[in-house]
Amino acid sequence: MSRPAVVRSTGLAGSLLLAVAAWLGGATNPWEPTMKPGTVFAGQDGVLLPVAWLLGTGLLITAWLAGVRLMSASGPSARWAYVTAGLWMLPLLAFLPLGSYDAYSYACQGWQQSAGLDPYAGGVDLLGCPWADAVAPTWRAAPAPYGPLFLVLAGVAAALSDGSLMGTLAGLRVIAVLGVALIAVALPVLARRGNVPLARAVWLVLACPLVPIHLISGAHNDALMVGLMVAGLALAIRKVGWAAGVLLGLAVAVKATAVVVVPFALLLLVDRRPTGGTAARGDTVKQIAMLAGGLVVALAACSLVSGRGFGWVTALSGSGVSVQWTSPPTAVGIAIGLIGPDAVPVTRIIGIAVLAVVLVVLWWRARDHDPLLYAGYALAATVLLAPVFHPWYALWPLAVLAATLHAHLRWLVVPCAVAAALCLPDGYNLALAVKTQGAVAMTGLILYLTWKALHEAKNRTGHGGRGGHPADRLSGRDA
Repeated sequence: MSRPAVVRSTGLAGSLLLAVAAWLGGATNPWEPTMKPGTVFAGQDGVLLPVAWLLGTGLLITAWLAGVRLMSASGPSARWAYVTAGLWMLPLLAFLPLGSYDAYSYACQGWQQSAGLDPYAGGVDLLGCPWADAVAPTWRAAPAPYGPLFLVLAGVAAALSDGSLMGTLAGLRVIAVLGVALIAVALPVLARRGNVPLARAVWLVLACPLVPIHLISGAHNDALMVGLMVAGLALAIRKVGWAAGVLLGLAVAVKATAVVVVPFALLLLVDRRPTGGTAARGDTVKQIAMLAGGLVVALAACSLVSGRGFGWVTALSGSGVSVQWTSPPTAVGIAIGLIGPDAVPVTRIIGIAVLAVVLVVLWWRARDHDPLLYAGYALAATVLLAPVFHPWYALWPLAVLAATLHAHLRWLVVPCAVAAALCLPDGYNLALAVKTQGAVAMTGLILYLTWKALHEAKNRTGHGGRGGHPADRLSGRDA
């Protein structure tokens, strides 16, 4: 599969089949899991639903992978990539959410916000919601772990729907589409800064199956967070400190994860390489102050407008309820628990501690290399070392690394392809079916990679080190 028309039509066929899967077995109201591996093999889901999901996901992933190879060989234009990605998203706009019930949690949090309740004070089981039955049981007791900007937007969606769940979901999907549009607008600046072909960057991000499945169909607020985040980085590249700070502050006001890139945005403002920005070198300190000020003002304004203050900071701990081996620190804890006490809380704390050290080291190295590339590395480290991993989290680093990495793209492509196939239509995560085996396998992989890293470090030390290999320019083939 190498011709652009074949790639486009194959992916579109996959998207249409996934629309059928969403229609037949997407996340419904009330919550009612309709498809698991056991029900599929027992024939309880019929034939069309499993086939539509399996074939649709397979075609979409296959077309994306073929497109990656096509783009790496100086293939179609960026415009072709934009149009193709848009076509793949269209069929999923009008059907039930795919891949999770999170959109219903958003809807209830928006309803609570519009009704004058405090979503940070408790879950739907305490505060109530007309659509509480649609929220997954795992999250019914959890307060909203999202920032005040998202609560305000979800509240507007609920208020405009006049009590309609479908109307609220439509509003949330519009918010997600706007987030994806922000990513699309910011990518040219990031790709130019990273000296990466725009067509390849656009294809890697917007045509990734995770976007139509989880950002568009699932309406995840990660779309808005990532959109604001990369737009803020783009403005930092252009040396517009105050606007970059405002957008990054708004990103943090959607999901706190976006704060990871702020130190790297500061480095982008002081970077001396040509970027097309208009700020003079003498304005560096002023630009940094404006970025910090814009971020603080945006956060304060969102907290004030929402009426919830900074209660969202204390609610972040509720997001750790999910325990899955797809998070490496959690996997190690599960594996230890197989032969001893429950170690998940301890390994998660260790993971956060390691992440803090890694982020500091990455920022320190970024001072002498490409801050944008290292911002992508920081997001990747955050995904790998966080207590919880959901498939759509893979898009956080992808949106930056796709515009900066020059080689070893398989480290981006393969995990995203696997993540895109993890969730069944109504949200069942296939990782749950192999919880023990997955935890053991992930722990073994971590031990192997740790041993390999130590072994290579020892060899380099024994040979006096090998220079001349900048950390921000990897060698190897693109795909």
